[in-house]
Amino acid sequence: MLVLYETAMGFALFKLTDGAKMTSPDLHKEFETPEGANKLLKLKSLHRFASTATAVEEITAIQEGKIGKGLKDFLNKVIVEKGKNKEQLLVVDPKLVRPINKKLGINVVSDSDSLDLFRGIRSQLSALLDGLDPKDLATMSLGLSHSLSRFKLKFSPDKVDTMVVQAIALLDDLDKEINIYAMRVKEWYGWHFPEMAKILSDNIAYAKVVKLMGFRTNASSTDFAAILPEDLEATLKAAAEISMGTEISDSDIAHIHALCDQVISIAAYRTQLAEYLRNRMVAIAPNLTALVGELVGARLISHAGSLLSLAKHPASTIQILGAEKALFRALKTKHDTPKYGLIYHASLVGQAPPKLKGKMARMVATKTALSVRVDALTDADGKSEPTAPSIGVENRAKLESRLRALEYEGDASGVRKFAQNGKQQERFEMKGNAQSYNASADAVDLVSTQREPMELAVQAVLDTKEEKRRAKEEKKAKRRAEKEKVNTSEGDEDAMEVDSEHKGSTNEKRKRRESAAAAVNDDGDGDVTMVRLSISRRKLSKYGPVCLQEVEETEAERKARKKAKKAEKAAAAGDSSQKKKKKADTN
Repeated sequence: MLVLYETAMGFALFKLTDGAKMTSPDLHKEFETPEGANKLLKLKSLHRFASTATAVEEITAIQEGKIGKGLKDFLNKVIVEKGKNKEQLLVVDPKLVRPINKKLGINVVSDSDSLDLFRGIRSQLSALLDGLDPKDLATMSLGLSHSLSRFKLKFSPDKVDTMVVQAIALLDDLDKEINIYAMRVKEWYGWHFPEMAKILSDNIAYAKVVKLMGFRTNASSTDFAAILPEDLEATLKAAAEISMGTEISDSDIAHIHALCDQVISIAAYRTQLAEYLRNRMVAIAPNLTALVGELVGARLISHAGSLLSLAKHPASTIQILGAEKALFRALKTKHDTPKYGLIYHASLVGQAPPKLKGKMARMVATKTALSVRVDALTDADGKSEPTAPSIGVENRAKLESRLRALEYEGDASGVRKFAQNGKQQERFEMKGNAQSYNASADAVDLVSTQREPMELAVQAVLDTKEEKRRAKEEKKAKRRAEKEKVNTSEGDEDAMEVDSEHKGSTNEKRKRRESAAAAVNDDGDGDVTMVRLSISRRKLSKYGPVCLQEVEETEAERKARKKAKKAEKAAAAGDSSQKKKKKADTN
């Protein structure tokens, strides 16, 4: 039996003198001494590597399960040409069994029983190879391992994925920095020109205008044609003339300008980084980019770790990738699991109505899984061809037509009805006049998007004055309310008297009218005095027109009413005295 062993120096072929000892449990004892190892194994041939590059090439081929040119020539010369094909060849790597047997016709064996044999060869390698210094072997092993590691890092297929992961992470960090700095610019410069924040909503345009204008007094003499449209420029200049802001010094405006420079420079670099990321994504994942866009595709690759790792995920995992916390929280609390994760930001899911977002996310995840696998398993030459993103474009067209069908009917049953009896959809075909994928739908738009008309912009300028006027009116209203409360408390006593007069019974009124009529008949002259009740204005506002009735009373009626009151008081006093006497008698 022949034994093939790979070393840092080259390939060594040994002859096993006793094949029965290979399966013996005491095999390790044979390698305790160099004499025992030389007795069990005899060196038949040795193939040295010509250079370090050759060694790296041969070892890399073995790791990939292939036969290098040097190994093939060595086995062909030592075994095939000498007619030793019938002898068994023992190798340590099972990946070499099939290639050697197929190309050279040698009977190759590799099993777990031979592992102890190869461990023993490694421990006594310097003794088995005559004239080999152990220090030289260690030096060659170290140099080969370093060269092999550099080769793997240099030609690693995951290196491009690493660039994408770092680029999308930096892009998110830049967005946060721009938002923080722009918010600080608006708060700082808002003390000097507060109306400008309501006129300009774009952060980059705001920073450029502040940098160009400086003090708000320079707005009338500054040309903003390169930054703002004409209507916003006119609105800004009009607002600067009537601004309610405070005055700031030259040192203040200098620091504000420095902050504006930071915002503008970071925004410019962010644009360059977004273009770099788009080119990278088109190069390594053209189908994924055509389907979901470069930003969503880059975030999926970043979350999975690499393009190959993302290709190993099923569609159900890709659908909720990025929503792991919500998923495990739902499983723990036994609630509904999330329907989408990072894929929610794709334009196909975003343009779907709320009721269809979950269904659309599931369909997009399915097509994404297919597109990612095509990109991961396609070589670099295939990705550079013009037809590379054909699968992604085709899948996107299918999803768009499916979304239109779902929107037309509203549910799955309606879709089936639409497909059978409704209008038949045309089959999608790649034509020259077909629209390309709109990449700007997934990108962050940094261009100013001012949609407010001229009237609303001017109204925003005058908001500060309107708020001040409303505050003054509220103060006046509070003062009037306090005065009314004081007046009403002073007139409560008079109001009670008027209430007592109005609460008289109907019988008393009828008796007074009868007595007045009798008194008129008795007096021949018919002297009637008109008595008018004077009521103050505050009583009038409280009790209304009822208190303005004119009451006609005669002198006799007034005297009669006074006598009746005295009689009632006397009767009440007499009743009380009688009750006291009865109590005293009973006691």
